[in-house]
Amino acid sequence: MNVGFIGLGTMGRAMAGQLVAAGHRVQVWNRSPEPVKQLVEQGAVAAGSIAEVLGNEVVLSMLADDKAFTTLLLDEQLLAGATAEVHVNMATVSPALAVRAAELHQRHGIGYVAAPVLGRPDVAAAGNLNILAAGPEALVDRVAPLFEAIGRHTYRLGEQPQSANLAKISANFMIFSAVEAFAEAAALAEAGGLAASDLLEVITGTIFPGPVYAGYGGQIAADRYEPAGFRLDLALKDVNLALEAGTDNRVPLPLAGLLRDNLLDNLAHGEGHLDGAALGRTARRRANLDGRQA
Repeated sequence: MNVGFIGLGTMGRAMAGQLVAAGHRVQVWNRSPEPVKQLVEQGAVAAGSIAEVLGNEVVLSMLADDKAFTTLLLDEQLLAGATAEVHVNMATVSPALAVRAAELHQRHGIGYVAAPVLGRPDVAAAGNLNILAAGPEALVDRVAPLFEAIGRHTYRLGEQPQSANLAKISANFMIFSAVEAFAEAAALAEAGGLAASDLLEVITGTIFPGPVYAGYGGQIAADRYEPAGFRLDLALKDVNLALEAGTDNRVPLPLAGLLRDNLLDNLAHGEGHLDGAALGRTARRRANLDGRQA
């Protein structure tokens, strides 16, 4: 299949690489040139412009946020000249933007599917992402071979693209709620003389097995937050998306408000580039654990 791919950050670069490895012809575009060079070395084709990418049968995009997606792709003139059959937006964006994007694409005869993913960069590099897909069934069928190359399972969430974005935002809200819970529990354990690593061994071996506590909890126990698999500033973006969706749907999310403030604490301390597990630093600061040890 002739595929265009826009947005080669850590996740996008790994996903595009999986498509190349699966034998698809992949044309790539990115604002900075280095990721494009890396993909070309793997067998991809460089595009001179976004308009050129939109000439492929199917276009996938993986941009950072609503602003980047709107600026680069929600352009009437750009879409009017596109010949792509379907555009699959794999980024975590707001449900409201998904509605707007679907309407604009339809106006220009382009199918639109939302397909955000669950998984960190190492999972993407292994082709094991979980894909949350929503859009017209025929369009999801059309791009299913691409999903098979990128992920291990595709969850079909109906014909309204915004449903996939709502599912992703909800999932990320739950992930960082769990991270915050372990961050506070680890601070409590440390203050009382119990190693965070021992607490982690107990909970992951009994009541909370699974990748969230094992992965993020392991980083908190080791006080290791670089390199970042998912940065704190992006975690804040997603929690804010959850709060916006809550407002739009009149659903109070008091825990999301707490998460927002704790993430802002991290950013105020210049930690936005660190992994989301660095919520553990906020918990330690509140407990003055470093001061106690001095």
